[in-house]
Amino acid sequence: MFCTSMMDLATELGVPSYVFFTSNVAFLGLLFYLQTLQDEQNMDVSELNGSDSELPFPGFVNPLPAKALPTFVIHRDLIPDVRKMARRFRESKGIMVNSFVEIEPHALKSLSHAENIPPIFPVGPILNLKGDGHDQSCSGEFDVMQWLDDQPPSSVAFLCFGSMGSFGEDQVQEIACALEQSGHRFLWSLRKPQPKGTISSPTDYSNLEEVLPEGFLDRTVEIGKVIGWAPQVSVLAHPAIGGFVSHCGWNSTLESIWFGVPIAAWPLFSEQQFNAFQLVKELGLAVEIKMDYNRDFRLEIEPPIVTAEEIKRGMVGLMEPESDVRKMVKVMSEKSRKASVKGGGSSYSSLQDFISHVLGNMP
Repeated sequence: MFCTSMMDLATELGVPSYVFFTSNVAFLGLLFYLQTLQDEQNMDVSELNGSDSELPFPGFVNPLPAKALPTFVIHRDLIPDVRKMARRFRESKGIMVNSFVEIEPHALKSLSHAENIPPIFPVGPILNLKGDGHDQSCSGEFDVMQWLDDQPPSSVAFLCFGSMGSFGEDQVQEIACALEQSGHRFLWSLRKPQPKGTISSPTDYSNLEEVLPEGFLDRTVEIGKVIGWAPQVSVLAHPAIGGFVSHCGWNSTLESIWFGVPIAAWPLFSEQQFNAFQLVKELGLAVEIKMDYNRDFRLEIEPPIVTAEEIKRGMVGLMEPESDVRKMVKVMSEKSRKASVKGGGSSYSSLQDFISHVLGNMP
């Protein structure tokens, strides 16, 4: 989705250009919306950074808080690149999106009524349900799955924050306290942060006790398990999982919905705050832990600590067996499976429309 310069090559070769957008329809609409504010209303969108204002974003029913905007789309140094990308998207013949009609009807409708936007083809959820290729013997996947086999159905809260997600020691201590106080069973993927000022993936701790409260592992041995890397797809698919404390990355969100697991939103960076707002306020598919949490990607600035009480409150809401969120996720899970290309639903029809559109634009 970021390689729009390839469109120039396509033009030279005389073939039509299409974009595959790996996030959601609403976020695509946000890029167009911010570009319109700049090009047509001459608005300096960098002034939204840190603002308490709300925007009448057409992709949502509710007003969009400026604090839910991804930092990179309103960062003064990055705005020109984001603006250029949105302009190039408009030049494409069409845009495939990893989403489906049933989960984002309002966002899709708003784009269909907008001017100078190419056809949108929602073809998701596109998921790798076979896992991510880690060796079970190296990753400890077998041990994790064996532990889950011993837990009651829908009893375990799974905490995992994506391939780049990690926290400082003070925040880890608060999470541990919340888990212990909640009394819920848990599986926690705890990763060691990369060095400050660098961009690299978190690593596993060689000794978990160096970062966890003293005696935590012993006190929670009957209800919890702390691991490093987690086989996320396999875990979410397991019947013991009853909730997912997540960074709200779009791929993780689609996986959780596919398996019918409700989400507790704790976004970190990128477009995750935007996704969290959509899940909690627009779609009712998640409860909130800290929706406006914003962790600097290079970890140079630590955000305010989310307290154990805040985390515990979100955990309790997440694991409520008869909650409205749980019921909504179950319904949306069924819709996602019916929509899938394999299932012959709305995304299957959209993919057929895409193929016809490509053939109709070939020289």
